[in-house]
Amino acid sequence: MTDLNWLAVTPEIVLLGMACLVALLDLFVTCPQRRPTYYLTLASLAAVAGLHLCALDDGSSVYAMQKMVVTDAMGHLLALSATLAVAASLVYAQVYAGPRDMLKGELFTLSLFALLGISIMIIGNNFLSIYLGLELMSLSLYALVALRRDHAQSTEAAMKYFVLGALASGFLLYGLSMMYGATGSLDIGEVYKATLTGQINKQVLAFGLVFIVSGLAFKLGVVPFHMWVPDVYQGAPTAVTLLVAGAPKLAAFAITIRLLVEGLINLATDWQQMLMILAVASMTIGNLAAIAQTNLKRMLAYSGIAQLGFMLLGFVPSVVAGNTVSAGNGYGSALFYVLTYVLTTLGTFGLIMVLSRPGFESEQISDLSGLAKRNPMLAGVMAVFMFSLAGIPPTVGFYAKLAVLQALITTNSGLLLQLAILAVLLSLVGAFYYLRVVKVMYFDEPAQGAPAVDASGARLLLSLNALAVLALGILPSGLMSLCAKAITQSLAG
Repeated sequence: MTDLNWLAVTPEIVLLGMACLVALLDLFVTCPQRRPTYYLTLASLAAVAGLHLCALDDGSSVYAMQKMVVTDAMGHLLALSATLAVAASLVYAQVYAGPRDMLKGELFTLSLFALLGISIMIIGNNFLSIYLGLELMSLSLYALVALRRDHAQSTEAAMKYFVLGALASGFLLYGLSMMYGATGSLDIGEVYKATLTGQINKQVLAFGLVFIVSGLAFKLGVVPFHMWVPDVYQGAPTAVTLLVAGAPKLAAFAITIRLLVEGLINLATDWQQMLMILAVASMTIGNLAAIAQTNLKRMLAYSGIAQLGFMLLGFVPSVVAGNTVSAGNGYGSALFYVLTYVLTTLGTFGLIMVLSRPGFESEQISDLSGLAKRNPMLAGVMAVFMFSLAGIPPTVGFYAKLAVLQALITTNSGLLLQLAILAVLLSLVGAFYYLRVVKVMYFDEPAQGAPAVDASGARLLLSLNALAVLALGILPSGLMSLCAKAITQSLAG
C-alpha cells in the first residue's frame, strides 16, 4: 500500500491530538497539582498503548504516507514499550515534581510531544521522517531538561545537551545527505536497492556511513560520543532524567535497525567493525568510570553507556551469518536487551525520586546508607534492579546478557568468541559497583538525620516494576520469542 493510509498512523494522530488538548486544558486548570492534566495525559497514553497492543498481533508491514512511514511488528512493540515507559516515568514524577514546582502543563505536554517524536522515529521509512521525529524528540527533551528555570545545574545541563545534540544531529543529517547524493533516494527501501547495483561510489557511501554511525552513537550515548550523558543525567531533574534515559533509547535502537539493517545492510562489513569498536570502548570506559562515581545518577549514566555497548554486540553476529533466521536471533537479542534495560532503568530512577524530598535529592550513593533498616521494601526493590543490571540470576538482566552472548558464540567465529569473553570479563567489573550499592543499603549504618522513607504513592508501581524484572528473568521465553518474531517479520516485510 503506497497511498496516504491515515489508519496506519492512528496512534500517532491520537498522540498529536491529545498533546494539543493537554496543552489547551492546562490553560484553564487552576489546581496546583494539575490533577486533570495529569489524568488526561495518562488516559491518552493508555489509549495509544491500547492501539499499539491491538495491532501487535498483525505481522504484516503496512506502508503509509507515500511510504514515508511503515507500521510493522517491531514498530508496534517498540512504540508500545516507549508509551508505557513514558507513562511510568510520569507516575514516578508525580511524587518528585510537585514539591519542586515542576508539576506544570509543560511537563505533560512536552512529554507527549517527545513521545510523538519517538513514535515517528520508530515507524520512519524515509530519511526525512526519521529526522523530523528525531528533532521533535530532541527539542522536547532539551526544554524538559531546562524545566526548572531557576536551577543553575539544570540550565547548564540543558545547554550542554542542546549544543552537543545539535552537533550530533548535524553529523546524522550530513551522513543522510551523502547517502541521498550517492543513491538518489530518501526512501530506505530504495537506498537498499541502489546499494545492490554495485554502481555507486563506495568511497562516498563509506564516508556518509561514518557520519550516520556517529549520529546514531550519540543518540545511544555510547563511547566516544558519550560526553553528554553523565552531565545531563546528573544536572537534569530526576523526573526528566528518567524521560531522557528510558523511551529515547528505544527510538535510537529503532533508527539503528531502520538505517543500518534495512537500508545499508550491504555495507555491513563497514558498519559492523564500527559497532564492534563502539561496543568494546563503551563497555570498557563505562564500567571503569562508573567505579569511581559517588553520585548515584552519574554512576547510572556510566552504567547505561556500558549497558548499551553490550547491546550493540547483538548487531554483530547477524551480519556475520547474513541470513534471516540468525538475524532474528542477533537483532532479537539486542531488542530484548534494550527493552529489559529500559524496564530496569525505570525502576532505578523511580526509586531515586521516591527517596527524594524537598531540599533532599537522594542523589549520592551514601544517601542509601542503611535503607534496609529504614524501609526494607525499597531496599529489596533496589537490590533487584542492581542485580538485574549486573546480570545476576534470576533477574531478567542475566538472560538478556546470556541471549546476546549466545548469539555471538553460535556463529563459530574466533573473533566473536573473543569478543564474548571480553564482554563477560567487563560485566564482572561492572558487577562491583552494582553490588556496592547493595552493600551500602544493607551493611552501612543510616546517616545521622537521614529522613524516614514513606513510599506511599509510587509503592505499587515500584513493586510491579521489580516483579516484572524477576518474572521476565524466570520466564523470559515469551518476550524473547516476541522480539525475535517481530524482528524477523519486519525484515521480511
